[in-house]
Amino acid sequence: MEEKINKNNKKDKKEKNIDKVEKTNKKVKKEKVKKDKKPNKIVELIKKRWLINGTKTFILVAIIIAIFIGINYGMQALELAPIDFSQEKLYTLTDESKDKVKDIDKDVHMYFVGSTDDDVNLGLAKQYNKANEKIVAEAIDINTRPDLAQKYGIESGTKGIIIECGEKSKVLTEADLVTYDTTTYETISIAEEKFTSSILSVTSNKVPKVYFLEGYSEFALTKNMNYLSMFLANEVNEIDTLDVLSVGKIPDDCDTLVITTPSKDFDDIATNAIIDYINSGRNILWLNAAVTEDVDMPNVNKILAMYAVNPFETGIIRETDTTKMATGSPDLIIPEIKYSDITKDLYNTTGVIFVNATKINVDESKLEEQKVEKTDLAVTGEGAYFRTNFNNQQESKAEGEETGSFTVGAELEKTIKEENEETGENKVTSKLVIYGENYFISDYQLSQNSQYGAIQLAYNKDLALNSIAYLVNRPEDITARKSTGTVTYTATEMQDTIIKAIIFTVPIIIILVGIIVWQVRRRKK
Repeated sequence: MEEKINKNNKKDKKEKNIDKVEKTNKKVKKEKVKKDKKPNKIVELIKKRWLINGTKTFILVAIIIAIFIGINYGMQALELAPIDFSQEKLYTLTDESKDKVKDIDKDVHMYFVGSTDDDVNLGLAKQYNKANEKIVAEAIDINTRPDLAQKYGIESGTKGIIIECGEKSKVLTEADLVTYDTTTYETISIAEEKFTSSILSVTSNKVPKVYFLEGYSEFALTKNMNYLSMFLANEVNEIDTLDVLSVGKIPDDCDTLVITTPSKDFDDIATNAIIDYINSGRNILWLNAAVTEDVDMPNVNKILAMYAVNPFETGIIRETDTTKMATGSPDLIIPEIKYSDITKDLYNTTGVIFVNATKINVDESKLEEQKVEKTDLAVTGEGAYFRTNFNNQQESKAEGEETGSFTVGAELEKTIKEENEETGENKVTSKLVIYGENYFISDYQLSQNSQYGAIQLAYNKDLALNSIAYLVNRPEDITARKSTGTVTYTATEMQDTIIKAIIFTVPIIIILVGIIVWQVRRRKK
C-alpha cells in the first residue's frame, strides 16, 4: 500500500515538472516573439511625442480636423453629384432632363440670387453642367452684380433665380419651384421641371406669339388679367393684344388666339378674320365665364359651331358634394381633371378651382359632320346642377334644375385638310381649348385666409399656361411634377452599410482613440 502511494506521488511530481517545463517554454517563446516583433515607428512616435504632451495632442487633433475640412472642400470643388437616398430622387437630375439639355449649343447661365452654395436647388441646378458643360449655375450676391440688378429690377435682399441665354431670360421665384398636395397639404418640389423647361425656353430659336382679342370682352390683359400676362411673359412667350378691326385679319405670326368671355357679338370683320384663321389650321384658347343674361350673339355662336359647340346657356354650375367645392361654397367648384396631353401633370389633382362656371354644350351628333374630335379636360361631379334662375338663393337644388356631370373644359380638334400621300400634303388641323370659366385665371383671387388661396394660384395658373403651351406646340413648357413631396429613405444594402458605418463606427473609433490616449498618459505619470 505504501509502495503504491509512493508511486502515485512520483507520478504527480513528474507531471507537475512536465507542466512547469511546458509553461516555461511557452513563456520563453512568447517573450522571443515579442522581442522579434518590431514596433510600428509611426504609432510609437505618436505615443511618445504627441499623446503624452497635452499641447501636442491638441495640435494633432487640429491637424486631423484640418485634413477632414480639406477633403470636404475638395469634394465640393469637384462638384460630384450627391448621393440621393430619397425614393423619388428629389435631389438628383433625371435622365429625361439630361437628354433634353445635352444637345444645347448655347451658353446658359443660372444665377441664384441671394442663395448660398449649400442651397438644395442650387445643388440640383449644378448637375446640368454634367449633362452639358454650357449650362452653368452659381450663387451670386446681387450687390456684386449691379448689371443684373439693373436689368431685372432686383433689389438687395431679394431671392430668385435668373436663367439667361443671350438676350432671352426667365426669372423664377422660390414659390415657382413648389406646388401643393391638396390631400396631405404637403409642399411638393417641381424645381427640376421648372429648371428644365426654363432652359429649353431661353434656348429656343422660336418664340411663340400669343394674341389676346380685345374690344369684345370685359376681360383683357390690361384689365382683370394682369397676372396671366405676367405669367405668360415669364414662359418666354411674346404677348400682344389684337384689335382686329384696325388690321382686318389675325396676324400671320399668331400661334394662338385667346378669346375671353364675349360680352357682345363679334362684328362681321372679326368673324371673317377668325374663320379664316381657323381654316388656316391655327389654334384658339377660349375662356367663357357663366352667362348671366341672354344676349344674342349669332357670330360668336357661328364660330363655336365650327367645333360642334352649341351656344352658351344662361346659368351657373353649383356643386352638392362638399369634397368638390372650395370653402364650402357651391359656386366654387373643384372639377375633376381628366387625363390628356394638356392635363397629364395635373391629372388626379384637386387644386383647380372654378368660380361661377358654366357648362360647355358639345353637340355630339355634329362632331363627325364638322370633322371634330373631342377630349374632355375637366368635368363636374355627378351631383352638380345648373341654376338658371339667379333669383333663387337656396343652397340646395331646386325642382326642375338640370343635374349631372357637366363638361367645364374640353379640347376640340378640327380637321381642316386630310393628309394626301400622293401630293405629300400633311394633315391640317385647328385646335380649340375651351373652358366654361374665365375668373379662374383672372386677377380675382380667393381669400388668402383660405387653405385654397395658394393652391388656386398654383394649379389654376398651371392649367392656363399648360393649355397655351400645348396650343403653341411647346410641350416642354407643360408643367411636370414628381410623384410626391415626401422624402422616403430607400438606400441600397451597400449604401445602408456606408451610412451605418458613418453613424456608428466613426464615433466608436473616436471614443476608443480617446480611451487609448487617456490610458497612455495615465501610465506615463
